[in-house]
Amino acid sequence: MYPYRFSNVMIGYLNLGTLLASIPIIGAGLWLAKSSTTTCSSILQTPLLVIGFVVLLISLAGFVGACFHVAWALWLYLFAIMLLIAFLLGITAFGFAVTAGGGGTQIPGRPYREYHITDYSSWLQHHMQNMKYWRPALACVVGSKACAKIENWTPMDYLQHDLTPIQSGCCKPPTACQYSGGMPVGAQDEDCYRWNNAPDILCYQCNSCKAGVMEQIRQDWHKISVLNVIVLVALICICSCGCCAFRNARRSLSEYPYGVNRMSKINPRWDYFWGRWFHGRREQLY
Repeated sequence: MYPYRFSNVMIGYLNLGTLLASIPIIGAGLWLAKSSTTTCSSILQTPLLVIGFVVLLISLAGFVGACFHVAWALWLYLFAIMLLIAFLLGITAFGFAVTAGGGGTQIPGRPYREYHITDYSSWLQHHMQNMKYWRPALACVVGSKACAKIENWTPMDYLQHDLTPIQSGCCKPPTACQYSGGMPVGAQDEDCYRWNNAPDILCYQCNSCKAGVMEQIRQDWHKISVLNVIVLVALICICSCGCCAFRNARRSLSEYPYGVNRMSKINPRWDYFWGRWFHGRREQLY
């Protein structure tokens, strides 16, 4: 029995770690599927379950292939890793493209920013304007109770405290709006007319609310993209180790693994003959 190579040991430990890490991911997805009561939580259950099971299966294939020299399992593992690398590259590039722009406008004399729907990509705008996507997003906003946290704020609080993108866009009218007796005065932004002080209305139908949701998506996606880059680097390193382990597994199944000379295996005197020949040639040259 030939000793394990470093690449096999390394990939075995790496996949054992990811195999164990997939268990809490799957558990979190199952818990959300069973006990979540808001749309914001339930929409995470499918991605969590899919990611958890994919990581579990890929890690299992890599662990078995590397530790037991199963060539077909390592081939499957490497193929899946390459697909994951291509998928992460594509989704990261796509995410940066559709979340370009944004960032909001700093309001003079206020610590918070306000957001405008036209500052974001057309793809993101189209999805937010489509009621199929806006309804669950709005349900998330309402379910998060972000507005309830600032409903008792005084005008002084707005001058001293920052707001999240959702609170800035959905829980108050735009700062530029002017009201007299609770009614907007003159020609103003359409959101000034959509605003209502009722807790179940507020500015939930305002374009500024949609912009606040898009800004939150943009910020969250940029955080995820950092993780994606780290995962990509790790996957490329694991894929490199996997290629070495695959080569070792193939060689361990052959008749003459790990550098055993075929002619030496057939005739032990072969090495002696070539050794004498090279020694004679060296004496002739010197």
